[in-house]
This record gives sequence, C-alpha cells and structure tokens, in this order.
Amino acid sequence: MSHIFPRHTKSNLPTVDHGKGVYLFDTEGKCYLDGSGGAAVSCLGHGDQDVIEAIKQQLDAVPFAHTSFFTSKPAEALADKLIAHAPEGLDRVYFVSGGSEAVESAIKLARQYFLEIGQPQRRHIIARRQSYHGNTLGALATGGNLWRREPFAPLMIDTSHISPCYEYRDRKEDESAFDYGQRVANELEDEILRVGAENVMAFFAEPVVGATAGALPPVEGYFKRIREICDQYGILLVLDEVMCGMGRTGTLFACEQDGIAPDILTTAKGLGAGYQPIGAMICTDTIYKAIEDGTGFFQHGHTYIGHPTAAAGALAVLTKLTDGGLVKRAAETGTKLRAALDDAFGTHPYVGDIRGRGMFLGIEFVEDKESKKPFDPALATAKHLKKAAFEAGLICYPMSGTIDGKFGDHILLAPPFIYEDAHIEELVGKLKIAMDKVLP
Repeated sequence: MSHIFPRHTKSNLPTVDHGKGVYLFDTEGKCYLDGSGGAAVSCLGHGDQDVIEAIKQQLDAVPFAHTSFFTSKPAEALADKLIAHAPEGLDRVYFVSGGSEAVESAIKLARQYFLEIGQPQRRHIIARRQSYHGNTLGALATGGNLWRREPFAPLMIDTSHISPCYEYRDRKEDESAFDYGQRVANELEDEILRVGAENVMAFFAEPVVGATAGALPPVEGYFKRIREICDQYGILLVLDEVMCGMGRTGTLFACEQDGIAPDILTTAKGLGAGYQPIGAMICTDTIYKAIEDGTGFFQHGHTYIGHPTAAAGALAVLTKLTDGGLVKRAAETGTKLRAALDDAFGTHPYVGDIRGRGMFLGIEFVEDKESKKPFDPALATAKHLKKAAFEAGLICYPMSGTIDGKFGDHILLAPPFIYEDAHIEELVGKLKIAMDKVLP
C-alpha cells in the first residue's frame, strides 16, 4: 500500500523507472514519448549529462546556504546570464523554487513597491479570464481558471478579470485581427476606470496562455496596447512566463515576439528543465531602487530561495538554451511540428483550431467545425484523450474548460527541444491513434 497523497485518489499510476532523451520508461518496461515535457518543463529532455554534472559538482562544493547569510557563485552567475538576455529594463532577479512562488513574489513586490513610493491605496490586481498563474492563494486569486478558483474563493484576495485575447472564438467576422486585439486590450482601461486607477497596482498576463486555454497566442499589437495603458495609469505590467518562457515559444522570453518589456516577469519550469526545482521573479531597476532607497528590505522570503544546487543546474540549462542554440532549435523544430499537425489534423472534422508558437502548441476540439460548438462537458473528451494517448505511449497535456472553465477541450503539446523529425512523426501518429479511439 502506498502512503503517497496523490493528485487524484482514484488514479492508479505506473511507476517511472528512468528517462532517456525524449522518452520515459516505467518499471514494467513500457516506453512513453514525452509530448508535453511533463507540464512544459523538460525542455532538454531526460538524462542530460551536462546538467547532471553541474549539479553533482555543486553538491560536492556546497549543496545549500541560506540567503540570509550568503549569496552563492551559481546564483550570481545565473542572475547575470538571465539579465544579459532579458527584455530591456529588467535588472534584478529573485530566485524561488517554482512558478507559484514566483507569482506570489511578484504580487508582494508590486504591493511593496507602491508602499515604498507613497501610494498605499494601490492594492487591486487585474488579470484575464481563462488564465492560470499558480496554485497558492495569491496566484490562484490572480488567475482566471474558474475550476481551480471556485473551492477556495472565500480565502482569496479580491481581483478582477477581463477577456483573454482569444481570436479563434471572439474576433468578429467584420473585424481585423489587429482591431480585435485593440478592442479586447481596451477592456483593461475600462476595468481600471471602473475600479479607480488610483487603486490598481498591477495587470497580470501570460504572453501565450498555457494550460487553461491551450497555447493561446495574442494577436499583433495587443500587448503593445496593454503596455500603453499600464504606462498611462502608472500600473505595473507583470508577465507570467512560467510555462511559455525559457525558449518554449521560440525566443528565450516569450514577450520578445510582442516587442514589449514588463515591469516584472516570472519564469520557472523550463528554467530548471526538471533537473532541480527553481523559478525566478525578475524586476526593473526602478522597482528595485524603490526598495533599496526606502526600507531596504523586501518583506518576503522562503527557505530555499537562491538554492545553490538548483541555481547550478539552471545555469547549465540556460547555457544550453542560449550558447548551445536550443532556443533557435525550438523555433525551427516548432515550425516543423506545427506543419505536421496542420497536415495531419487541419481538416479533421473535430479539430477547431491549431495554434501556438514554437514548441508550445495547442489543438482545440469541437463537436461541429463550422459553428465551433464544443463537446458536451459530460463526455469528458480531454480526459479520455489523455488516457488513450497514454495507452498509445504518448504523454500529452489535455485540459477541459477551454472556453469558459466549463465548455471546451484542448490538448497542449510542449515537447523537449531536442526532438528529431522522427519524433514529430511518432507524436502525430500516436496522437492520431488516441483521437481515432475517442472522437466520435
């Protein structure tokens, strides 16, 4: 009998034995193609010896030192390398152990920044429906994933949400993509004015929405308008790149493709590539200076922030992504994967939309292609697709509630960047097996 508290008490999961490249193997010897990097984590695949060696060397030197007493060489080097590649204006890095911690840190920093500059009335957060920013209470309140939020709503901070940039479902027939993007971006200004600009401290958004909406990219010009609105009202723009960052969309930082820079950026998942738990909150020098010239103390912290071993592993990962050319490879391989998905499923009667950027792609399923009518939630289409794909030897990331938290089904694909052409062919083939088995 297991004493593990699992994600689902009715599940009966196989036990992983080892990983090699883009495959995972269970203790029964079955092989699974990793089509989602777990949850968009394993960007380098499994068993990368350079990263493993970097971790071993740091363990030999010093595994852990608390950041109230020491900084460390790998943490300093990792911060330097992140800032060297970061969007303009970002200057300081605060290391944590994962995505939810990074978002919680961003929420607290945004609040303290306004306290330090004498605007204590700013406390309200605006985000978007069908977003996900983490599972701790502050991050959960910020996100717009209704299914995850509902049980804990009485415990959460007050936030408000505007429309996502969801072109497939929400752009009008007589509206250009650009005009659509401006229209939904302007909802931010409307919400700011409703709440009172003097009360709003930050707007949170994923540059490419991940698990909740299935690799949902913005239209051109959307985020530039968002940036303009935030600047106009003195509100911090916080971009959550926990899932879509670190090369996943074909550039190291996803927001590079939208031509903007945030005030605060969060990242995790691909930063450690699964080899160690690590995340980061990155902020501008303006925000840092407000703390430095004020109280001098960021009133926040966790035991494992700046963990030397985690930082050493992440530095090896980041070096491979940048100097090793894997971000460029993600862009090139992502183009091939997208083309293969379009060829195989573009005219499929139950595939409504294939979308995303780089190695971060989603397929939205519909009952009727012309009307875009979703499947009945009672069918649990996403759940059955996940099971059928797993049986076929493919790990993918299906989710339901794509449209509004209840209706809609999609699959998220976020494979390791080291995929070869044969792996793309294998993924498409195994996904077809699952779709043929589940879809009517």
